[in-house]
Amino acid sequence: MANVYLRRLKKGDAAALLELRRRNRSFFEPFEPVRAEREFTPAGIRDMLDQDELHWERGSGFAFGIFLRDADRLVGRVNLSNVVRGAWESCTVGYYMDQDENGRGRMTEALGQAVSFAFGEAGLHRVQAAVMPRNLASIRVIEKNGFKYEGLAEYYLKIHGVWEHHRIYSLTREHLVRST
Repeated sequence: MANVYLRRLKKGDAAALLELRRRNRSFFEPFEPVRAEREFTPAGIRDMLDQDELHWERGSGFAFGIFLRDADRLVGRVNLSNVVRGAWESCTVGYYMDQDENGRGRMTEALGQAVSFAFGEAGLHRVQAAVMPRNLASIRVIEKNGFKYEGLAEYYLKIHGVWEHHRIYSLTREHLVRST
């Protein structure tokens, strides 16, 4: 049985999401872009949820909360972003998990559920992930979900104020067929 489940975040989740973001702020900082102070306020979280809803409506992104099944508690987030249709039929994936829940396989499980959604309901062909080489825990999550390493993208994203290299991974429908 699954230990976590994904669902679209609702306005009623704003307080839990704000608390998660505030409690883990220093833990997430080395792995994220510099965040404006407003993003750690109720108004900033409401704006994020409004943007998430807009992306769902347009089919350009799918953001999920990660919830513990036994406690029905928000512990993370996974986003399928930058959805492009046509010849690409692809997206990028990003995620984070409450520091207290790390190391229990929950992010691996949540990413697997997000990938199933991407290839199922969203009808995508490819999911791409970019991970800083020093983020070994995230690399393990990606690899456990069958993502294939494609190469190093130098100065790929500005993280915590610095242009960082990222390892690029992908998972395609063809990868899934070969692994079954």
